[in-house]
Amino acid sequence: MIRIHPRFTAVAAWAIERIGPVHLRALADRIAEGGPPAGIVRAVPIPGFAEVAQRILDEQLGLGIPGDAAAIYLHGVAAGYERHRTATRVESVWTGPATNAVPVRSTAQVLIDVAGEARHELILMTYSATPYEPLLDALAQAVARGASVMVVVETLRGAGSALDGTEPAAAFASLNGVQLWHWPVEERSERGAKMHAKLAVADRRILLVSSANLTQSGVSKNIEAGVLIRGGTAPQRAAEHVAQLRARGVLRRLR
Repeated sequence: MIRIHPRFTAVAAWAIERIGPVHLRALADRIAEGGPPAGIVRAVPIPGFAEVAQRILDEQLGLGIPGDAAAIYLHGVAAGYERHRTATRVESVWTGPATNAVPVRSTAQVLIDVAGEARHELILMTYSATPYEPLLDALAQAVARGASVMVVVETLRGAGSALDGTEPAAAFASLNGVQLWHWPVEERSERGAKMHAKLAVADRRILLVSSANLTQSGVSKNIEAGVLIRGGTAPQRAAEHVAQLRARGVLRRLR
């Protein structure tokens, strides 16, 4: 049995983050096949591959690790990375008084973190909304990164007498590039039905479901509870459901 040197495990961990599991497997296959290092380095024409391949080869050859052993290890790293990426992690999230005995994450911080992790798509849904500057800043940054940002809100008409004051959509009026959607009253089959969902989905891989509205009170003052889900199918299914509601015309664009 050949033991893999810690230096090789470290460079493999670095490599998987740079080129991902698919290309790491391709590199492993080239190493197993043998051939000149120059050919292995040029095997996959994507940015960064040559640098990664060269570092892997330098460590493999310098440590005297046989090609087949190095390839098997790299395949294992790729498989482990994919399992970790698809694993589901769930955390509880709270607004309100904290207790020293039970550490929990705050709704305000988690909401900003979720928005901050969005690179491609960010979906928010809320019943009520008022301007909350940290969230508005996070949404503006998401737009600047090129993410599609969509916020679904209730309307005063839809809420009936349950909401008053300004429209929830007005909380986001200062933001350019944010799409605002609603559930038109005429699309509601049940009288008195409300758009009462409160959630955030980033890139279909992170989902926050909470009792908290997107208001100062909801994210930092009231007692509210929720869960943060990373990985698994729940974030993707939530985003897909919202997409279908849009496609069917159940949700309509406000702006």
